[in-house]
Amino acid sequence: MRAFVVSKYKGPLQEADVPEPEAGEHDVLVQVQAAGLNLLDEKIRAGEFKQVLPYKLPQTLGNDLAGTVIGVGAKVRGFALGDQVYARPGKDRIGTFAERIAVAETDLALKPASITLEEAASLPLVALTAWQALVEKGNVQPGQRVLIHAGAGGVGTIAIQLAKHLGATVATTASAGNADFVRELGADSVIDYRNQDFEQLLDGYDLVLDSLGGKNLERSLRVLRPGGKAIGIAGPPDPAFAREIGASPLIRLVTAALSGGIRRQARRLGVQYEFLFMHASGDQLRQITALVDSGAVRPVVGRVFDFDQTPAAVQSLDKGGIRGKAVITRA
Repeated sequence: MRAFVVSKYKGPLQEADVPEPEAGEHDVLVQVQAAGLNLLDEKIRAGEFKQVLPYKLPQTLGNDLAGTVIGVGAKVRGFALGDQVYARPGKDRIGTFAERIAVAETDLALKPASITLEEAASLPLVALTAWQALVEKGNVQPGQRVLIHAGAGGVGTIAIQLAKHLGATVATTASAGNADFVRELGADSVIDYRNQDFEQLLDGYDLVLDSLGGKNLERSLRVLRPGGKAIGIAGPPDPAFAREIGASPLIRLVTAALSGGIRRQARRLGVQYEFLFMHASGDQLRQITALVDSGAVRPVVGRVFDFDQTPAAVQSLDKGGIRGKAVITRA
């Protein structure tokens, strides 16, 4: 079976002939017809998560998929041959840059009927990230104020729409060239990150979704109201994340040290910081499907690559400049 694998951290993504996936009794075998591209793929290739999320190399990359069910395990009840589905496989079972993949039934959902397979493949990781940040961790309520950084990016485009659906007033950072685009998605205020300082313009926010980390995250704490929360998806990881993944005591100490500075800053300001590494969830995808088919959320696909172009497509992620998501497709 054709797949694109990384054989050593920081090494190139290369095509390989890999064994066919083995589907267990609770698994669904899917013919991959489209796969979303995420910065996470590049970060895994570069070894940025190898301490907390080690993979046995060679590893097929890819964290999003849409395709057709071609096999079901003996105890699968929710899917049938021929169903069109989409998923973010569990973190231990990634590998969507391949012709086929076995996915746990609990991580899978029927794709929204109103969109294409390519559009469906763009959604799982970023939509689940937005859902878990705004609904699960943020508990966003009508009338609250939410700042979403990088509004024209993969997570940002979905998070803006979801926050508006939840009744929030939404500010976002974007380039001047993307200002009208993010307003069309629902942003009420747009800060040009190249020429304006969001910290000087915003105050009293209930929640910040930060996808940039570093100084941007530190400054984000200062636009929150007392008791407000900053959720970071670019790090640093916190002790709660280490507990969630069952990390060793040493890794727990490392994550505590990595996030110690930002957590202390948050406490001094009377606000909270939480790290989010999204988890797979078929149940949440089904709720997202309903939002898509109702028109409340629409996917944004900025570029489509052919399956053969997968290594170049992943390499291009660092350059940015794509609205929404990039997707690879198999004819």
